[in-house]
Amino acid sequence: MKIAVLGAGAWGTALASAAAPRHDTLLWARDADQARALQATGENARYLAGVKLAPELQVTADHAAALAHGREGLTVIATPMAGLRGQLAALPDGRPVLWLCKGLEAGSGALGHEIARDLRPAAACGVLSGPSFALEVARGQATALLAASSDESLAARAATAFHADNLRVYTSSDVVGVEVGGAVKNVLAIATGLLEGLSAGSNPQAPGLNARAALITRGLAEMTRLGLALGARADTFMGLSGLGDLVLTATGDLSRNRRVGVLLAMGQPLPHVMASLGHVAEGVLTAPAVLARARGLGVEMPITEAVVDVLRGALTPVAAMAQLMARSARAEGLAG
Repeated sequence: MKIAVLGAGAWGTALASAAAPRHDTLLWARDADQARALQATGENARYLAGVKLAPELQVTADHAAALAHGREGLTVIATPMAGLRGQLAALPDGRPVLWLCKGLEAGSGALGHEIARDLRPAAACGVLSGPSFALEVARGQATALLAASSDESLAARAATAFHADNLRVYTSSDVVGVEVGGAVKNVLAIATGLLEGLSAGSNPQAPGLNARAALITRGLAEMTRLGLALGARADTFMGLSGLGDLVLTATGDLSRNRRVGVLLAMGQPLPHVMASLGHVAEGVLTAPAVLARARGLGVEMPITEAVVDVLRGALTPVAAMAQLMARSARAEGLAG
């Protein structure tokens, strides 16, 4: 199969490298210097330093050549969420397409499939998601992903393309649920980071592992409420793109969104935090968009609301956690 991966960040590079030993894979990098360096060294020094990529991987800065390469095979968009609309609009035909980005579009609040529906209503599309740090995929460490599309043949093609010894790919038809899980888990990871940052001091009453477990569990309920309101299936949120991705992003040391929360709780200003990451933390832009969609649907999301208030400086991390703990007692369930 010919595979074109559009975007040479960490995740696009890792996935392209994983596919290259089995398929004719071309990775597109926006920057010509980066493309030349990747091809010459076999390493993405900026995003995956120290990891040798598959020698079969081809790299180009020629966007038209990358689009042509994927025409009869598989085209995968691996830009941040902010670049998805532009890449979809640039596709010259009605070919099927997958994307890797997780979030809601700033401004419109649209999920990926909603952007695709506006731009290419007749074309098959889908998302590849799940609990996956790019660094581990690039190293060949065991990972499971989910290819979701309402077009069964596209989901199956994605599984054929990327399923390998250490990369297991499941399929799903619930694109809405998979995309909501991928977006909201980043916001909840910021919340978990805030809590862990507050736990870093010597105060014996600071929130600890009990609080983290509660936050993740109630965050999953928030995620599910929003997903159901948007038409997703409840069982999707108990799978890889829901619970699985949430647990990884909320607890893993490689999580950029969790790191944002930790640093904010330690008193660092948001601009400094973002500059220090060197990568995109989608949860920062996604949080207000998630909250706006939830409010428009009448869905209660108190953890998301607290994260938004911290990000915009309306609440300190301490006050945000106190606010969540002060909520009235109620029966457990999907209710807020």
